[in-house]
Amino acid sequence: MAPNDRRRQFLKGSAAALTIAVAGCTGSQSTSTDDGSSGGGEDPLLADASSFDPANPQWEENNYLSTPLVDKGYERGSEADLENMGNREVEEVPHGDPVREAPSDEGEFLDPDTLVFTVSPSEDVQGRYEDDFAALFESIREETGKEVEFNKVNSYAASVEAMRSERAHIANFSTGTTAFAVNLAGAVPFAAGLTADGAFGYRLFATTRADADSIQSVKDFGRDDVTIGHSEPASNSGHQAPSALFDQYFDVTPTEDYEVNFSGGHGNTTRGIANGDYDAGPICSTCFKDTVDANSSLSYDDFKVVWASAPFPNGPIAYRYNLHPDIVEGIEAAWLDTDYSGTAYADRTGYNQFVPITYRKHWKDIMVIQRYNDVNYTQSALGE
Repeated sequence: MAPNDRRRQFLKGSAAALTIAVAGCTGSQSTSTDDGSSGGGEDPLLADASSFDPANPQWEENNYLSTPLVDKGYERGSEADLENMGNREVEEVPHGDPVREAPSDEGEFLDPDTLVFTVSPSEDVQGRYEDDFAALFESIREETGKEVEFNKVNSYAASVEAMRSERAHIANFSTGTTAFAVNLAGAVPFAAGLTADGAFGYRLFATTRADADSIQSVKDFGRDDVTIGHSEPASNSGHQAPSALFDQYFDVTPTEDYEVNFSGGHGNTTRGIANGDYDAGPICSTCFKDTVDANSSLSYDDFKVVWASAPFPNGPIAYRYNLHPDIVEGIEAAWLDTDYSGTAYADRTGYNQFVPITYRKHWKDIMVIQRYNDVNYTQSALGE
């Protein structure tokens, strides 16, 4: 059996557990629910884009200009999608190790005088860090009685290493990096953000230029004359998810059917497509929106989306497993019991409220994708 055949069967065998839905996939069936969430159906791997626009439910010619997608808020999922993730039965993590338990020996608890917070880097939101996090840090101080410092890192790998080495006690990891943080750094993801209107997460947008008439589907990514940009190896929507889902649904395998050119970030991929450095690429939908909004030279009308995934959970807030329980209680309260509406923190993240999440349940899709890609949770794999 060829390696690709084995891998396709492996993911199809996980269909009952994997809830990644496909928009605009030939032969797919609608499994969207009345509330716009991704529902059940005979095959939870397949769904159409009917939740996008009730007046025009089908993906005509398999693509859309990005303008109507963003106008309808399709770059995010719904609170119902998040609840569906949390309600599924998942007894064991499908890949890697589960979240570490708190130490049984009180002498092993970590009780620092100052709590250090870090966040996965963004190439599109720079500067003003202390102002951005002022409301959050004040809440942490009130709930824990500890001072708070910000530790700026310049890569996904650095954010994981900061927690592993106890140079960071709290972190906002990226979606794809979270499993590495759990396995390597003892991270305990506990909260995810919601927007003021209850939207969460992001999608994978398979994106190209609006005038790229020869690219009408992900199938066209495998053409010899097409140059594809991915963001970073550990990125979920920028590399891991397309490596699995493009292969699964379009028989297009990155690194085999096309050369993967790592751009260094979703913003770089977006700008690279606009500038002609890449013809197409998988992009985090909210990162795509942030990049276009931040660049006056870019317009949504310059891009089209030839395929979109179901929502993925946005990067979670996590703390180190061995923090003192009193500190953990305060950290959880700082996020889960605080309304950040009108603060710079809400402006920066897009989230005014945070809700509880469980790594085993909410990250199951990501772990299945990484298992499909034979990802090993090692520092070298994260940083390669």
